[in-house]
Amino acid sequence: MDKKFRFIPTYTDEQLQELRTEGFLWTVRHAQNSPQYREIFRKAGVQAEDIHSLDDLTLLPTTDADDLRAGYPFPLLCVPEKDVVRVHASSGTTGKRKILAYTARDVQTFNTQMARCYEMAGLTPEDRMQVAVGYGLWTAGAGFQMGSELYGLMTIPVGPGNLQIHLQLMEDLGTTCFGATASMALLLAEEVERAGIRDRLKLRTIICGSEMRSEKMRIAMESKLGLEGSYDIGGMTEMYGPGTAIECSLHTGLHYWADLFIIEILDPVTHKPLPMGEVGEMVVTSLCKEAAPLIRYRTHDLARLIPGKCECGLNMPRHSAILGRSDDMIIFRGVNIYPGQIADVLGKYSEVGSEYQIQLSRDEAAVDHMKITIERAENMSSDSDRELAQRIAQDMHTSLFVRVDVVITDPSTLPRTFSKSKRIVDLR
Repeated sequence: MDKKFRFIPTYTDEQLQELRTEGFLWTVRHAQNSPQYREIFRKAGVQAEDIHSLDDLTLLPTTDADDLRAGYPFPLLCVPEKDVVRVHASSGTTGKRKILAYTARDVQTFNTQMARCYEMAGLTPEDRMQVAVGYGLWTAGAGFQMGSELYGLMTIPVGPGNLQIHLQLMEDLGTTCFGATASMALLLAEEVERAGIRDRLKLRTIICGSEMRSEKMRIAMESKLGLEGSYDIGGMTEMYGPGTAIECSLHTGLHYWADLFIIEILDPVTHKPLPMGEVGEMVVTSLCKEAAPLIRYRTHDLARLIPGKCECGLNMPRHSAILGRSDDMIIFRGVNIYPGQIADVLGKYSEVGSEYQIQLSRDEAAVDHMKITIERAENMSSDSDRELAQRIAQDMHTSLFVRVDVVITDPSTLPRTFSKSKRIVDLR
């Protein structure tokens, strides 16, 4: 890749390997500053001195969210508390939140990885970035905003919700880039189309994160808004926040910053590494995180590593979009199903839109039932709904080995949200 970047590094394979080895060994030794990590290593029967190269990665134990909760309020802390300049927390569904500490260098790295994503999306300092993700303890708002400011963009920090304020500021301030969840971006696109105001906006790019986005969602928002492009972005609180990875314009996977992280794909059950290209659980090791480094941290996100070099020319490896979560698996009549598998089947049908909902129920005879309600594509007649539902149901049976009921409904019927769409309703 001949293009000159301000923030994206252009390493050779040899340089990247050297950086990753150096960062990995530093992280393992730095982790010994944490009493919690020392205990994790002791229980696993491994010592930092046993680790000499990247080949030794699998000798180390995995960690997960339970370790973060066990170390509350400053889990995995490897620096003195006086060196912590910020904390963020992820939204815990049970018990106490998972709090992550940041040093000044961690904050700088966080901002830089977001700036890299803006550069990857083709933004320039002349662009204007409107932020529609959450602020406060959540990392998304801080990451989008501070990365935007570092990159030199005019930043408009609105936060989620309040669609009318977003549209007013978008028109009045000439917003060119919008950062949001995929659900919020689709909601905005539908409102712009309904109101007929597309020609009054200068919006040309959307960056989406925090939830799965199907190819249908991408095409829908790009066509409704007349975008030049939209990009999936990766990230989670434990990995600084958003900005760990982003699609290039070819949309053949997300390039992740391999100088900042090692990503493994493990079998969710056996925790053994899977061959390149197979779907499994994403496990992350940080390479320069100071306050709370990650060592083989189980994200529970399901993805696969994509083999080979990307034709865009950037020498950063790729992983697929997140296909679901290992802890979101549906067990239906003895079959394990992930929501991403259902989305893959629906993606083959141009007659349906991007929105769907899965409802699970159990009858009096203790038999489970699955109903998938799918919105019909716009401008499609309802005359063929029954035949279409039958075809999709048969395809689901062929692909997933289960029988489901399929219902086709009108566009814009299913609930819309400013945050993550609720795809599964389990009434069992």
